[in-house]
Amino acid sequence: MSTFIPRHAQSFYIALRALNVSLSMIPETTSSPTIGLMRLQFWRDSVTKILAGTPPKEPIAILLASAISELHERTQGRARISKNWLTRLINSREQTLTNDPYPNIAALESYAENTYSTLMYLTLSALPMASVTADHVASHIGKAVGIAAVLRGLPLVAFPAPSAQAPPGGAAGSAIGGGAKQGAVMLPLDVMAQAGVREEDVLRYGAQAEGLRDAVFTVATRASDHLITVQQMLSNLRAGEDVGHDFEHEGEEGHEYDISPGVRSGESPLDEVNRAFGVFLPAVGTRLWLDRLEKHDFDVFSPELLRSDWRLPWKAYSAYRRKSLE
Repeated sequence: MSTFIPRHAQSFYIALRALNVSLSMIPETTSSPTIGLMRLQFWRDSVTKILAGTPPKEPIAILLASAISELHERTQGRARISKNWLTRLINSREQTLTNDPYPNIAALESYAENTYSTLMYLTLSALPMASVTADHVASHIGKAVGIAAVLRGLPLVAFPAPSAQAPPGGAAGSAIGGGAKQGAVMLPLDVMAQAGVREEDVLRYGAQAEGLRDAVFTVATRASDHLITVQQMLSNLRAGEDVGHDFEHEGEEGHEYDISPGVRSGESPLDEVNRAFGVFLPAVGTRLWLDRLEKHDFDVFSPELLRSDWRLPWKAYSAYRRKSLE
């Protein structure tokens, strides 16, 4: 998706994604949660050094510091990267070290907001873009992408492979022995209770666990609702109206929208969204995956869902050209 990001922000976009991938791999590349916490603390300390222009001798840290410095020069200092958002991105990964369950679907949305939405906020700030409307759109899309990512990863977390060569999402027996980590079912507990799903049944029977598809349907519906909300917001903007509801995070740190010198002030909310549209394209891949999930009757263990969708490049290009996610 970096193709659709403005050229001056592409280096930062790539470096930020590299950081996110590195953070997401910590549970798989550390031998214990304690070591994982130490890795996360390293990145917290590194953020301060990166923003000060003195990164540690770590490839991604050096790449990110270089990208931020280059971004600062290209935008004459108008692009301001939030330390709070970078730290939030790191802190949110603590939960993945121990696979603590989400108590409810609101907690899952909060995780998605703190990861995928925050990635979008950081990318928007690199454009630079300080817009309540753009952030509002990013919040909903990030939540949809994050919720879908948890669903996509459910088979991999439930049945972690004993080695890098082991096939993901295999039968329960394939995840036993060989030093494999304990599996977990990362669905909200309230949804599991409502659908009658028990974690031990999923770990024993996989896709055949009673109530699992109903639970997946409920969670997938919440992700889809966020995408539908974004479509309605864009329709309202094109009709010359406001988006239709308030941004719940407006006024929080990083979401203050005073226009500063040098930042475009003559743009309408629709103009702002259109200028930032490349940032929102992860919604396209999420929509395609949710449609495939529905096609397979919400069987999240279906091997077809692990395959990439050949339509994604064209769909993303078409959405970007039309400035529409419908």
